[in-house]
Amino acid sequence: MKKKLYIFDLDGTILNTLEDLAISVNYALAVFDFPPLSNKEIADRTGNGVQRLVELSVPSTTDRKTTLAVLDVFKQHYFYHCADHTRPYDDIKDVICEIRRQGAKCAVVSNKMDSAVQELAKDYFDGLFDFVSGQKDGVRKKPYPDTVLLALKTLGVDKKDALYIGDSEVDVATAKNADMQCLSVDWGFRDRQVLVESGATQIISKPKDILKF
Repeated sequence: MKKKLYIFDLDGTILNTLEDLAISVNYALAVFDFPPLSNKEIADRTGNGVQRLVELSVPSTTDRKTTLAVLDVFKQHYFYHCADHTRPYDDIKDVICEIRRQGAKCAVVSNKMDSAVQELAKDYFDGLFDFVSGQKDGVRKKPYPDTVLLALKTLGVDKKDALYIGDSEVDVATAKNADMQCLSVDWGFRDRQVLVESGATQIISKPKDILKF
């Protein structure tokens, strides 16, 4: 491996979080008597943070005050249930361990709430990441490159020596905005066609392919 740092997205890249996200979204929708969404519909709405997820999940005529109330219910429910059904994708933990064994560093940068990102990273990958960051107030979320650049600065790695890995069009744009090489994965929340249409040029279908890249 030639890279010194591998920066991973979380949802749809290293963790399959869709079931727990869907349950919490539909719980919040039900509290307000809004119609439920399928897992696929919810997957298509992910990638830009939980507020945007909720905004896209409530009926289009919903006023902002109600939307924020739905968001609060979602956050409260997801805080306690973010790991009920969530699991790492097959082989991804072994891949991260191998990357570290070969001397490279690993980081996670996500648009998910920072509290959930920290908890999930610790629960499933304790000690495997040198930098972990989720969405925080006052910090622009992806596709702005802010948290990616912070990871590079914190870990003392030049962007040319780092690789960004993610499963969505947001990740493709994030890597581009950070002027970094991007590796897209098609086992997550977006299919290959969406990735291609978003400009992805390097796409893999198995976590172990990261080691071959």
